[in-house]
Amino acid sequence: MMLSDLYAHSLPNTLKLNWQRLSDHLKQVAEMASEFSRAFQSEDWCWNAAWLHDLGKADDAFQAYLLRENGLDDSQYDATGRVNHSSAGASFAEQKHDRYVGRTLAYLVAGHHAGLPDWSAADTGNAALEVRLREGDVNLQRITAAAGEVSALLRHLVKPPAFVKPDNYHFWVRFLYSCLVDADFLDTEAFMQPGQSAGRGQFADMAQLKAAFDQHMMGLVQNAAPSLVNQIRREVLEACRNAAKQPCGLFSLTVPTGGGKTLSAMAFALDHAVQYKKQRIIYVIPYTSIIEQTAEVLSSIFGADQVIEHHSNLDPERETPRSSLAAENWDAPIIITTNVQFFESLFAARSSRCRKLHNIVNSVVILDEAQLLPPELLTPCISAFDILTKHYGVTIVLSTATQPALSTLPPPLPCLPKPTEIVPDPPALYRKLQRTAFVFPACLKNAPLDAVAQELVKHPQVLCIVNTRRDCYDLHKLMPEGTVHLSAVMCGEHRSQLIANIKCVLKAGEPIRVVSTQLVEAGVDIDFPVVYRALAGLDSLAQAAGRCNREGRLNDQGLLGEVHVFVPPEPAPRGLLLKGENTTRVLLPAGVDMHSPGIFDQFFQLFYAGVNDTGSQYRNWLIRDAPDVQFRTAAMEFKLIGDSAQRPVFVRYGDGNQWIERLRHSGPTRDIMRHLQRYTVNLPRRMADDMLNDGRLAYVNDQKAPDMVVQGRLKYDARYGLDIYCGSLQVEDLII
Repeated sequence: MMLSDLYAHSLPNTLKLNWQRLSDHLKQVAEMASEFSRAFQSEDWCWNAAWLHDLGKADDAFQAYLLRENGLDDSQYDATGRVNHSSAGASFAEQKHDRYVGRTLAYLVAGHHAGLPDWSAADTGNAALEVRLREGDVNLQRITAAAGEVSALLRHLVKPPAFVKPDNYHFWVRFLYSCLVDADFLDTEAFMQPGQSAGRGQFADMAQLKAAFDQHMMGLVQNAAPSLVNQIRREVLEACRNAAKQPCGLFSLTVPTGGGKTLSAMAFALDHAVQYKKQRIIYVIPYTSIIEQTAEVLSSIFGADQVIEHHSNLDPERETPRSSLAAENWDAPIIITTNVQFFESLFAARSSRCRKLHNIVNSVVILDEAQLLPPELLTPCISAFDILTKHYGVTIVLSTATQPALSTLPPPLPCLPKPTEIVPDPPALYRKLQRTAFVFPACLKNAPLDAVAQELVKHPQVLCIVNTRRDCYDLHKLMPEGTVHLSAVMCGEHRSQLIANIKCVLKAGEPIRVVSTQLVEAGVDIDFPVVYRALAGLDSLAQAAGRCNREGRLNDQGLLGEVHVFVPPEPAPRGLLLKGENTTRVLLPAGVDMHSPGIFDQFFQLFYAGVNDTGSQYRNWLIRDAPDVQFRTAAMEFKLIGDSAQRPVFVRYGDGNQWIERLRHSGPTRDIMRHLQRYTVNLPRRMADDMLNDGRLAYVNDQKAPDMVVQGRLKYDARYGLDIYCGSLQVEDLII
């Protein structure tokens, strides 16, 4: 039969004449995918991949499957189970083209539902492409007529665009894959769910967003109280607007904490996007604990319907049907997301994760707090920056108070080209914006926590930041009644409420003491006159100082905020935190000027030199044998936050109990699970398993869902969150 006589999708309880014909689906996906890939000169590749992706649906078995699934079964078809329709097109691609072209198309076609496969069966068994192709050879023999018809429609492919080399081939394949799977999803949705499809898009363009932003900033500048901090923020804003005219590429925005980086970086991004016709702005933030703050600021300027949040901690009340759809493929002008979502998507294999990638092309990416890139993944992350800026029209802004010196790393680490600094003279800016005085201990002698508590009570408004949850708990126990405890054994909803209350108390000028883990350091907009910080990496000390005299009110009185560094009873936990602390110990004897950005160059060069491996194994999986690439293995290993040692626990705080009960009775739905993100605490898996054994934690439904754990007898305390330190429980220290 001809393709026009076959079907790609059916509709329940609907006559066949209203089903989607296979010829229509293949053509529409080919046209859409080709258009998506135009920005990186790969239209013909996506055209061919699209025509082949559902070729296997020409099989009689698949056509019978459509009949059977819609109550129109014919007794002569006795196939059972789901019909594989991806392998035939992949096999056809390998047979029709040479190894390089055929292998590339085969990855895309074979993985358009299941995810990009590994080439070799070593790690992923029967899911590997070399196995799938053997299966496809058999399937292809049953659809020779359809294959001949499609063959006549394919375009001639000889070699990829000139920029594609072995070291970036895997990136290019993922971007092709993104174009294919998004086009496939969108065309299928338009046929099967036209109402939902109609809800996509309809966002303002960059010029309209820039106009709204300019109007907001004009009012902000006019109404800002005259102060040194506000004057410097205006200078930073002007520098960003001037730099936006420069050619696309890699930029750094080196501004002390509290210097207005968020809005100034957005000013750069909007002006740059309008100047160079960029399609969107992607704001990448390290922690979900601070992402809402940025989203609220930007939503107040552009309107909540123009700003799409894509992260695990999103409050479902802030989500709309349109924002939910836009989060699937980032088809919106302003995206706010996390490091985890952004970087893990760049190295992903699953279609749901990769679908958005083509919408990163020709965008402006603001990487907030760039120093928080995980050192063990530094090599692939630096590679991603370089490839995106050189070949995919992406402008990247590394925005931080403590630039991580990625262009001056010691060999054998890879180095980025030196970014263009947006602020003309960062050292002068740091001197002008000095709002704190650091007090380092005379000798690096451990301070008992009770001695630290005695110092804290001398101050009516004081913040103390420690390295572990255990230190936070123990120090808080030594403090007077009313002291606030903050750590990640509190769920996100609890922390958000506490931070909002802290801001209100500080604004009113009332006494407040807070003991916290590091969760307050990156971007939480609080302003204490005095901050104490346990010894840590210089970048962490600088972030702590960003919570001290943030608005420069003490400067107006001729004073500076005080940042006291102390050595806690125990060193930081082993790993990167301890490396950061030890690097600081090396630098302290010679003296450090925390108000000079140059000190952070020294710190990071020493710090990275002490990291044993920065991700060199990804070259073996993705580059060494290209086009024989292990996509799925690399994706499984690329984790910014290792989740295998953590177990999420749903807690009965606030509305958490209501959503837990819904989960018990209805099972996991998207709505229920999104709400429960706000009522989740992550515990070490070993600790959680011990608690499950003795009843302090419990499975949601008698181990039917072993990954869903809730409080059992363990108490959730209004002061401490999940009270894991009650009684004689011995647990390992955690970072935040």
